[in-house]
Amino acid sequence: MDFPKAHSFPISIMRARSMGPNPLKLCEELLSCADIPAGSIVLDLGSGAGLTSALMARECGLVVYAADLWSDPSDNMRFFEGCGLTNRRIVPLKADATALPFASDFFDAIVSVDSYNYFGRDPSYLGTHLLPLVKRGGGLLFAIPGMVRDCHDDLPACLLESWTPEQLDYMHDIAWWRDNFSQTDGVEIVDMHEMSCTREAWADWLSCDSEYTAGDRAAVEAGALDCLNTIAVVLRRR
Repeated sequence: MDFPKAHSFPISIMRARSMGPNPLKLCEELLSCADIPAGSIVLDLGSGAGLTSALMARECGLVVYAADLWSDPSDNMRFFEGCGLTNRRIVPLKADATALPFASDFFDAIVSVDSYNYFGRDPSYLGTHLLPLVKRGGGLLFAIPGMVRDCHDDLPACLLESWTPEQLDYMHDIAWWRDNFSQTDGVEIVDMHEMSCTREAWADWLSCDSEYTAGDRAAVEAGALDCLNTIAVVLRRR
């Protein structure tokens, strides 16, 4: 992919506001997996510092609710305004993924980039907390950091260069996630596949100057990306 939408944001903005592998490229590739018409109302769940929300609102014409537990909504709104977006196009809010303050059938789609694995590992999460918020026929699109194959019983040394076994327990392979989603009634698994931009997104992240980047670098340089991937998930509410 050429990533024209991701590249519409200066590299300095990506480096300053990323919280992991380049969320702009992950988001653009994920959105290419499904058709979300302009004007659709979308929840960006786990929106972080707002990069994915800004891309969806400015570059795709979506109306976005940017929900994150740890980011400051006021800081995100200043960033959105700097991108030429008003609160009629994008709404930042602080929200817990298990207590989302929205009506049933509110969203045309829900998108989550590089965060679903933190709150969605419990198979009951999808049906209890998320699916009711999407209109019937609406889509749920996730870009989930994962493993090429689950290896928790024999973790490669390269992964342990940066992360503990407890941290790595947030990572699973496609088969694990397929089983997770299959336990929810009322949802169709439309597509699940490895994303193509994982290594590029990681390279962009490692070009950032932060303590978190420095912590991840040892594992990547030891070969961790041979074990890790990003999983694109497209679901539909029946």
